[in-house]
Amino acid sequence: MASSSSNLSFLFSISFLLSLLFPFSLSRSPPPTTAVLDVSASLKQAQHILSFDPLSSDTRPVYFNSSSSSSSSSGSVFSVPLHSRGSIQKTHHTDYKNLVLSRLERDSARVDSIATELELAINGVHKSELKPVVTEIEPEALSTPVTSGISQGSGEYFTRVGIGSPAEQFYMVLDTGSDVNWIQCEPCSECYQQSDPIFDPSASSSYSPVSCDSSQCSSLQESACRDGKCLYQVRYGDGSYTVGDFVTETVSFGNSGNINDVALGCGHTNEGLFVAAAGLLGLGGGPLSMTSQIKATSFSYCLVDRDSAGSSTLDFNAGLPGDSVVAPLIRSRKVDTFYYVGLTGLSVGGQPVQLPSGIFDLDQSGIGGVIVDCGTAITRLQTQAYNALRDAFVSLTRDLPATSGVALFDTCYDLSSRSSVRVPTVAFVFGDGKSLDLPANNYLIPVDSAGTYCFAFAPSSSLSIIGNVQQQGTRVSLDLASNRVGFSSNKC
Repeated sequence: MASSSSNLSFLFSISFLLSLLFPFSLSRSPPPTTAVLDVSASLKQAQHILSFDPLSSDTRPVYFNSSSSSSSSSGSVFSVPLHSRGSIQKTHHTDYKNLVLSRLERDSARVDSIATELELAINGVHKSELKPVVTEIEPEALSTPVTSGISQGSGEYFTRVGIGSPAEQFYMVLDTGSDVNWIQCEPCSECYQQSDPIFDPSASSSYSPVSCDSSQCSSLQESACRDGKCLYQVRYGDGSYTVGDFVTETVSFGNSGNINDVALGCGHTNEGLFVAAAGLLGLGGGPLSMTSQIKATSFSYCLVDRDSAGSSTLDFNAGLPGDSVVAPLIRSRKVDTFYYVGLTGLSVGGQPVQLPSGIFDLDQSGIGGVIVDCGTAITRLQTQAYNALRDAFVSLTRDLPATSGVALFDTCYDLSSRSSVRVPTVAFVFGDGKSLDLPANNYLIPVDSAGTYCFAFAPSSSLSIIGNVQQQGTRVSLDLASNRVGFSSNKC
């Protein structure tokens, strides 16, 4: 008995010593954090957007009253309504999968053009050095050859602003990845269909052409001169383009106030995928963007679900909500349009994804980094980061029935037999360990109406982009004065 007691004592001592040396090896890992994906509700919404008719609905735009007299130390607060495309234009698609594939095709074109723009800037190539592209633009539209334009694309969200004096209200594509503001104008030699009447410059007392020798004209990447007046062209990654006169106009923001002498394009030849919108509101960081021209010290937006008929707001100079997850706002020395955010890592199920240090850093040459972009739909991650994120997610979802990939998605599931599922949480991690947990429907999205869901991330070369699917339901606030980006959940 003494020998047995001695052996037990010895084993206990060894176990105790091992527990001190390796405290985690003998304890259970905490269970992964999870989120609920309501499959039934999201499929119902997917079906609804196919049949939704804005003309027969009472969800037409309403103004969010932000007092015109209110102001802060950073300037007047402007607020305008923000809508998803589906809430103002009935889709021509009768099948949800075709709608998704169309969105993904536009999205890939946009990402390609962003990458091309950055590559040209990094290599010091100016647009004037490129050979002109062959277009169907009328010969008299521009007096000098122009080339393919900057990294912009067809946005999926629209805001409602007034143009001219007296102000006429128009739907405008919201785009944080571009700078040039423009609107379709009469006389229109070639225009796509829009929800509002086309803007008539002759009816506005504040319409004024921009001269060729102005700083505004010289800030354009593609411009020309005719009779001393500045002409512009912008060509987008999906092949859309706009050409016309560069002018100044009064822009009004609902009942919040107005700004005079805003430079914008008055497009007489416009073609592409901007169906329903009257033009584009550029919110990038360049000198011609709306944010720069109105000298906004901050702006924020909240994106409702892309398939929702609801709306939210775009606010200028409103500050960051108190519960925001805050990250550094980083600017590139090569391109001033894009907003880079200090993303440091990712997590799945509450556990950090193992990534090389600095994988999301923007280097001195302009390579790498993470852009926050409301015009890109699907978040792109540097390939190594994407693979690690996907593998971590797949390892915790082995109980879900896998199915073949769709378009740019390589990880998909057949949830047709489920009404809801519990899936591991996915989160963006910023400095000081601050993280933003994403709702399940921000990273598992339906790609048809039959119950196929895909992991809504995709790989890229070196640049990463946080897209609007991952931003849904989150108020994204860009504090331009203090170089901060804030993410506040459930603020739509």
